[in-house]
Amino acid sequence: MEQSSLRSLTLGQILDESVRNNPDNEAVIYVDRDFRLTWREFSDLVDRLGKGLMALGIRKGEKVAVWATNVPYWVALQFATARIGAILLTVNTYYKISELAYLLGQSETENIFIMDGFKDTDYVQTIYELVPELKTQERGFLRSSRFPHLKRVFFLGHEKHRGMYTIPELLTMSGLVSEEEYLARQALVDVHDVVNMQYTSGTTGFPKGVMLTHYNIGNNGYWIGKNQRLGPRDRVCLPVPLFHCFGCVLGVLAAVNHGSTLVILESFDPVQVMAAVEQEKCTALYGVPTMFITILEHKLFHKFDFSSLRTGIMAGSPCPVRVMEEVMERMNMREITICYGLTEASPVLTQTRTDDDVRRRVETVGRAMPEIDVKIIDPESRKPLPPGVQGEVCCRGYNVMKGYYNMPEASAEAIDSDGWLRSGDLGILDADGYLSITGRYKDMIIRGGENIYPREIEEFLYKMEGVLDVQVVGVASKKYGEEVCAFVILKEGYDYAPEDVMDFCRGRISRYKVPKYVAFVDSYPLTASGKVQKYKLREKAARLFPDA
Repeated sequence: MEQSSLRSLTLGQILDESVRNNPDNEAVIYVDRDFRLTWREFSDLVDRLGKGLMALGIRKGEKVAVWATNVPYWVALQFATARIGAILLTVNTYYKISELAYLLGQSETENIFIMDGFKDTDYVQTIYELVPELKTQERGFLRSSRFPHLKRVFFLGHEKHRGMYTIPELLTMSGLVSEEEYLARQALVDVHDVVNMQYTSGTTGFPKGVMLTHYNIGNNGYWIGKNQRLGPRDRVCLPVPLFHCFGCVLGVLAAVNHGSTLVILESFDPVQVMAAVEQEKCTALYGVPTMFITILEHKLFHKFDFSSLRTGIMAGSPCPVRVMEEVMERMNMREITICYGLTEASPVLTQTRTDDDVRRRVETVGRAMPEIDVKIIDPESRKPLPPGVQGEVCCRGYNVMKGYYNMPEASAEAIDSDGWLRSGDLGILDADGYLSITGRYKDMIIRGGENIYPREIEEFLYKMEGVLDVQVVGVASKKYGEEVCAFVILKEGYDYAPEDVMDFCRGRISRYKVPKYVAFVDSYPLTASGKVQKYKLREKAARLFPDA
């Protein structure tokens, strides 16, 4: 019987609990630089950062943006801001200058931490271009004409840049705040305060700032870890981005709630992941399906030892059944779980359990988390639908966001007057409460009046020998309204023509579902968190097949 009570703990109190229970256990590890902190050492670092932020005048409720990959100070800042009542604002590492400008303006951010850069974007130069006053004004007295709320810029390192505070300086300033002042600030923090703002990935329209509280994500993290049976002996390998809820909630908060060790990678690299699992004897591994596919297909896969693995999470996008089966068998992750959710739901609303039978663990996204209600509605009439009938997935409970920052109309559109959050995803609930996701409502293809759900065709095409991955989208048609287009990635050594894919489908699935167009590609456009950007595939299909 699952415990049904929720914990009224701030993120700082959740960390305190792990420190009390396992002070000398390892908390955070970076294998590539031999960075290791026990729970006590990690908590001490958090306190020094928190006091340093207070010394510089950061107040309760101020936003602290972090624009960086999974660098060592990232997780410490997550808890330092939480302890002093500030709001951590996570910034997509793939953002370019216009996207960062939008976020800084819309969020009214007062503080930002940056690293030197990522891929082809120089973060330091980007900030100077947006805030040229940094080069001429005294630190602590920033007045930006473009971003009037911005007060401070920090550099996540030791190098000095004009107008920016460094990490060593921030740590030194911690001595200016007494323990009494620090504890008094923590006492002001309420579990229902906003602690985290994450901007939706923007796969459609402008990103929106999702406001999440200690109560939202602290409890969600607890149950995510509980459903994996995480404990102090577990070591969680985390190669997913921390700026995304997959990293900072499913990963960090699940581990911290249960005293599990975090083995963090700065970014995803299949060899580094496999090496970290073997070297640190990780018991859990997280990733989106594309990450697991890359690992399974890697030519060095057979050289690594996965025997320590037991559980983990595959999430972020629909998980192909075949991939799940291979992960369970070849990577020894027999207790792997699937999570389903969205940022606005803190984020997980359903999860498979380690004792679910194999069929449910590969074919569904599990059942509702404790204290969360899930229902299926007709997207048009919004009326509830019975088990077995497809409709839009909705949820209600402690996990529903406070709303979108400065967007009351969008918030009201997402959450109805009874507290139900609309997901925009299509799914089916069975009689036992297990949910199957069938696709995005906006991804549905309507061909000649027939509703076609891409997920069904994708799962079918995974069965074709030589197919590594497949994504199905609609392309405009003068005759039928839309036609089915499949983007296929082939395994090494296979060479098919589009007709081969169509022939494989004929007679096996309904005629109207057979792809009219097939394009072979080497990769898909992805968000920084690994989600396939189907809208970009639709745009590509329109260019490739303009006369549909």
